[in-house]
Amino acid sequence: MAQARKAAKVSCDQCFFRAQMLCALELDQACVTFRPNHPEGLRPPRQMRFVFRQERSKKAAWAFPSAAEQASLHRA
Repeated sequence: MAQARKAAKVSCDQCFFRAQMLCALELDQACVTFRPNHPEGLRPPRQMRFVFRQERSKKAAWAFPSAAEQASLHRA
């Protein structure tokens, strides 16, 4: 059986905002805005990849009327 990987405990001292003296909170543990302090600076949090779906059909279910069809509807 594979053992579950434990997340490393983080503290406010490891937070970018605390290291840059931008944090005004006095907490015992890291808050929800915790971002790791890297030498390169602040990095955005990782996000999910966006994957496009394949087109299911090439034919549109509906279409706008052509200019000629629209003009014929508005003639009196």
